[in-house]
Amino acid sequence: MTNRPVCFRAAVLAAVIGVAATAEAGMYRYKDDNGRLVISNTIPQEATKRGYDILNNSGRVVETVAPAPTEEELAAREAEKQRQKALERQQEQDRQLLKRYSHPDQAVRAMHRKIRELEGLIQLKRGNISVISSQLDSEQSRAADMERAGRTIPDATLEKIRRLESQIRDLEREISIQTREINELKAGFEADIERLEEVTGKPRTITLDTLSSD
Repeated sequence: MTNRPVCFRAAVLAAVIGVAATAEAGMYRYKDDNGRLVISNTIPQEATKRGYDILNNSGRVVETVAPAPTEEELAAREAEKQRQKALERQQEQDRQLLKRYSHPDQAVRAMHRKIRELEGLIQLKRGNISVISSQLDSEQSRAADMERAGRTIPDATLEKIRRLESQIRDLEREISIQTREINELKAGFEADIERLEEVTGKPRTITLDTLSSD
């Protein structure tokens, strides 16, 4: 007898909680496949993609859930995201560039110095080629004299000729690489100089031509 009122009160409490939970859950307002407005305590999954409102017990909107983005909107968001990333990269590159040079003329002078260094190395290697070519001509002339005299050309002479030819080829290859480096370096500097003019608002006053540089 003592337990019955307790059980009754528990049952009533559970019912009240259930009603409160249902009330708290609220209702949904959405458009169906035909565009008609529907209010219900449940919402189909397809309808959620079109967006919907959550209503309280008084029928007031407590939250609005936006429609799922279209493919075009997703593409536009991704494009904007990539644009922002590119902008951030450019801003960082500009900061690094301004750390090195505060004026376009400083970049022009740096370009001239580096180009002259590489051109100096190329001239040195051309001089080495000239010396080696003279040695090669001498060895080839000596070998030709031996052939005309009917003598056998020593292996040491033939090996020396091959070694001198190989040295010339190596130097010519190095010159070709460094010439390409000069062209790439100049292109990179010219892009930096142009960007510096844009970022600082200051035009360069020194020519890009190395031969006419200070």
